[in-house]
Amino acid sequence: MKKYEFIEHTADARFKAFGATAEEAFANAAQAMFNVMIDTSDINPQITEYIELQAPDLENLLVDWLSELLYLFEVNMVVFSRFEVFAIEKKGLEYLLSAKAEGEPLDLEKHVFDTEVKAVTYNDLGVQITSQGVTVRITVDT
Repeated sequence: MKKYEFIEHTADARFKAFGATAEEAFANAAQAMFNVMIDTSDINPQITEYIELQAPDLENLLVDWLSELLYLFEVNMVVFSRFEVFAIEKKGLEYLLSAKAEGEPLDLEKHVFDTEVKAVTYNDLGVQITSQGVTVRITVDT
């Protein structure tokens, strides 16, 4: 199964990410978002950030997850390349996410940026769960 695919969009970057589980699809969505910005294949993970989030539904959890990663990139100046979502669970009325992201410090001599991602949007947002797996659809403002 492929991890993600980009969808043509006139102004922003849009993609679908796939997984056998929601955890895998969310991790692949993070990989796709960072690959919008930079080729992540040359990143040597040296820094690990642990992330815990909660949201009222899977769509908001997806936006919060990607937004948190973008925030950590911008504030801590870390370029991430590996993502592991340990669990996405529904507890009461909330969905909880527990994950980690691994990357290295931003180095403008090493990291060549293709596109700047400004924000994660709700435009054409979707989380689809079927017997074949999970597909998430996301648009990021570039």
